[in-house]
Amino acid sequence: MNMKKTDLDRLAGIKLDSQMRGAPVSGRFGQGAAQLPDRKEQRRLDSAAGLVPFACKLPSELTQTLRERAASHAGGINGLVAELLLKGLA
Repeated sequence: MNMKKTDLDRLAGIKLDSQMRGAPVSGRFGQGAAQLPDRKEQRRLDSAAGLVPFACKLPSELTQTLRERAASHAGGINGLVAELLLKGLA
């Protein structure tokens, strides 16, 4: 059975497409993603630790100051904000 060149090209494209879909995930995404918990797991861990999400709107100057101080804080931005709130509420 003779096939036209366009049919051969189409079949080659289909073959290539199926090979790409079956290709393994590169290490950059596969191994690194496996080390971090997914969102559900992270929420479960946070809930078990007694953490509750808390959102508020702050001026950009204040957020920039918080980010700068959080870079040197052991607990990151979450620990810094918790510490500052405890000091402010006491």
